[in-house]
Formats: sequence, C-alpha cells, structure tokens
Amino acid sequence: MSKIRPGSRSVVLIVDVQVSVMANAWNASNVIGNIVRLVERARGEGVPVIWIQHEADDLPRGSPAWQLVPELVTAAGEQRIDKRFPSAFEETGLEDCLAEQGVAHIVLAGAQTNWCIRATAYAALERGYDLTLVKDAHTTETIELGEGGRLEASGMVMDLNIAMKWLSYPGRRNGTAMTEELDFSPAGSSL
Repeated sequence: MSKIRPGSRSVVLIVDVQVSVMANAWNASNVIGNIVRLVERARGEGVPVIWIQHEADDLPRGSPAWQLVPELVTAAGEQRIDKRFPSAFEETGLEDCLAEQGVAHIVLAGAQTNWCIRATAYAALERGYDLTLVKDAHTTETIELGEGGRLEASGMVMDLNIAMKWLSYPGRRNGTAMTEELDFSPAGSSL
C-alpha cells in the first residue's frame, strides 16, 4: 500500500499546455480559457500553481513550440518543472516540491489527456495524493489508427473523466469537477 500524504495543502498542477501540444488539441480554446480561470481562482484563494513542461527531441526546451500558450502567464514565485516522460513525477523534482509545501491534494489540468494527464493522475494516486481532475480543463488530439479507425479526442477526455470519478484507492480521495465548481480544499466537495 502506498504512503498516504500527511500534508493538508492543495496545489494546482498545469501539465504541458504548450504551443505545439495544444496546436491540434480538441476544444483547445475552451480548455485554455478554463485553465486561465482555474489559475486565476487558485491564485485568488492562495493555492499554489505548479507548471509542468514536456521536452523531447522534437520539442526542445526553450524553442517556440515548447513555450506555454500565450494565454497562460506564470506569476513570480510559481514553480516550473521540466519533464521528459509522460508522468510529471518521473525523474523530476515534483515530489520534493510537493513535500516541501505539505501538499496532500493535487488539482490536475492540461494536456494530453491520454498520455501525460493520465500518467500523472495515476502516479499521484499511487504515491498517496488525493486528486481532482478538472474535467473541462484537459484535452488531447484525435488519433488516426489507420484503415478507417480512430480514437476521438472527446471520447478519451470523457473516458478519463469517468475513470477519475469512479476509481478508488485505499485511504485516498479522487474525483472530478468542472472549473467553476471546483473546491480547492483537500476535503472539498469536488472529491
């Protein structure tokens, strides 16, 4: 069994809302707008925001494609963490950053639903964090499978929303909430 986090704070984790990641994402403008409102609400309530950015050979750190979308601007003092794997926890300083702040509850938003959001959500739960997935603040791209097959982005978003609502882990709380309904407290109604 995983260690349950003893902290009492919440944090908002914004994953990979970068120019090239969002370029072909489903419902991108609405998702970005919801993330902007989520970040504004978090800052207004004193909830820390941590920004995660993916880098890869085709997405080099510092390149125009690697930058956060223009609508999102980090504030002074907000943590930024670079990653090379789908989970924001793998080979990054995220877990140490969360421990330093006494975080027990992660509010998750960003891209891409079927890769980095899914991997980060499961990694958080497996590490003992409570989790709220902001169901109208994550997105991905439709995947063409060939021979007429395709996985629609909207279906992948819905699938993860359903999983995070009904999945259960011992001693942890997880759930989903719309941006405007979100309660940032670890014991909030969103879980």
